[in-house]
Amino acid sequence: MVGKKNLWFMFILSLFVSTTLAQQTQTQTCQLQTFTNNEKFTSCRDLPQLTSYLHWTFDRTTGKLDIAFRHTGITSTNQWVSWAINPNNDLTSAMTGAQALVAILQSSGSPRAYTSSIANAGTQLTESRISYNHSNLRATHVSDEVTIFATINLPSGVTSLVHLWQDGSVSGGSPQPHAMNNGNLNSKESLDLLSGVTQAGSGGGSLSRRRNTHGILNAVSWGTLMPLGAVIARYLKVFKSADPAWFYLHVTCQTAAYIVGVAGWGTGLKLGSDSAGITYSTHRALGITLFCLGTLQVFALLLRPNKDHKIRIYWNFYHWGIGYATIIISIINIFKGFDALEVSAGNRYDNWKHAYTGIIAALGGIAVLLEAYTWMIVIKRKKSENKLSHATNGTNGYGQQVIVKKNPV
Repeated sequence: MVGKKNLWFMFILSLFVSTTLAQQTQTQTCQLQTFTNNEKFTSCRDLPQLTSYLHWTFDRTTGKLDIAFRHTGITSTNQWVSWAINPNNDLTSAMTGAQALVAILQSSGSPRAYTSSIANAGTQLTESRISYNHSNLRATHVSDEVTIFATINLPSGVTSLVHLWQDGSVSGGSPQPHAMNNGNLNSKESLDLLSGVTQAGSGGGSLSRRRNTHGILNAVSWGTLMPLGAVIARYLKVFKSADPAWFYLHVTCQTAAYIVGVAGWGTGLKLGSDSAGITYSTHRALGITLFCLGTLQVFALLLRPNKDHKIRIYWNFYHWGIGYATIIISIINIFKGFDALEVSAGNRYDNWKHAYTGIIAALGGIAVLLEAYTWMIVIKRKKSENKLSHATNGTNGYGQQVIVKKNPV
């Protein structure tokens, strides 16, 4: 009965792990955001780069577009943020011709909002008129967030637009060119104002989706299923009622982890080839190491000797050593992956990191409790076996000789 309860517990825990990580991809941060002036918008979107968010309300009949562009991580007064529309709907060269709304933090800490027409890549966001009629342009700065509000009148019949967003530093009161890293170069997309469907520029959206897929596959496989399989192997086999079910659960869990992990490893290789100039050397090296160790474990399973074979003890040491090394490296590398996500997309993935930390902490806590419990069972079982052994050898379990009197004939 104890074994069945533990099997069900492990099964439910694995389902919880998978659904928890999957839900992180569905919840949009912007849906939880509020504004100090209690403004409401009908639609919102977590933008894929630069920890930014766009809220909007669009009236198709009048072309009136109310927007709130929110950018986090602004902590000093020498920074600027902007949101712009490209009237030519040119996603490839979105900056050229873009009509921008700009906010610069002043020495007082309050932002100054103005418009700027970007003629080419060399334009430094000087204040100028834009081609759209607009009103209610203003900006706020709360904590580390700058938000630009505006009402823009779009031409009749326009229901989608190419928009871009940026941030950068300020020197001598003038905005300086933005950085040329992955996040800044890919901060543009085509947005359908009615459906919210987007198409990213320069593969940014595709890269973002593959990056998320890569993270989920590896967190579920190497980072969760692999440790769960180790817990099953170490603790369930103590319960006689779980034999041989624990072995098949362990093999199934580890095999699934390896298959899904190889898929995650493959997406990582593809991400690396599609992100020229962006390298996470430690993360990549650990990923390659994990793949090699995991493959060695698969071959070890195929070459597993019988229990009574003379080299079985050496195989056990090999299997345990490689297995625990794989688990430790995998957990370290997943957190390295979170660090890489923070570099490219700021703190948007904090929820993922916290969720995974909670899962690993839960598995660790369960392992500690099961370690103590199984040791109690093992010690109790050994005592029972010793008593039985003594009784068999002519003692009563307390070291006293048992004298058996025979009935007289």
